[in-house]
Amino acid sequence: MNTTKPVALITGGSRGIGLGCALALAREGYDLAIAGRRPESDCREALDSLRAAGAGVIYAVCNVADRAAREALMAAVRTHYGRLNVLVNNAGMAPRERRDILEADEASFEELLRVNLMGPYFLTQAAAKWMIAQREADAAFRGCIINVSSISATAVSLNRGEYCVSKAGVSMATQLWAARLAGYGLPVYEIRPGIIATDMTAGVRERYDKLIADGLVPERRWGTPGDIGRTVAALARGDLAYATGQVINMDGGLSIPRL
Repeated sequence: MNTTKPVALITGGSRGIGLGCALALAREGYDLAIAGRRPESDCREALDSLRAAGAGVIYAVCNVADRAAREALMAAVRTHYGRLNVLVNNAGMAPRERRDILEADEASFEELLRVNLMGPYFLTQAAAKWMIAQREADAAFRGCIINVSSISATAVSLNRGEYCVSKAGVSMATQLWAARLAGYGLPVYEIRPGIIATDMTAGVRERYDKLIADGLVPERRWGTPGDIGRTVAALARGDLAYATGQVINMDGGLSIPRL
């Protein structure tokens, strides 16, 4: 079932920030491919909300760290839609157990690097090749790639060093792909969310409620998946033209140096 609508692929798009991005793009008139690690039956409510917003939706179970799973995901998008305009690399994970970097183990480091960095890096490679081919076949084709990283790309957390390193790697990957794809008119952007209210942060809600109230975040509120989604929609529309490779800090001012 090919489509004449633009198509976006969002990894980790069935909940949290990814769902916020998917909803925003659905409202912009995109058909969607959603990738996640949960069974489709566990994502039914989220997928129904995307269809209610007007999008055609397919779902694929995909661990982005697995090459065969990435290849199957891209094949599913190609078969069902026949096109891809936007890739949102959002899927990621926190350490299964937070440990001081003096006590951290190699297994956790490897797992996070594979999921948070290697997966999106090579998914970008596959998407970029397809987007280049589409651009060469149709000069009017518009596409972009958006990496969702974290303020942890630059903000140190000593009890989850592997997470910080993986997100710093995503930042460099954004620069690399932006430079490589600029000649094809395919911009690449990085969004760095701050403290966002999702299931990933639910366990630290009380702690961060107090920190935010005490002024950690200048805007004095949690961020929402919708905040990130609106930014993704603006990038997909081309509102930030002539800005490939740029970082958009979505953190309520948290990253502002202050005395």
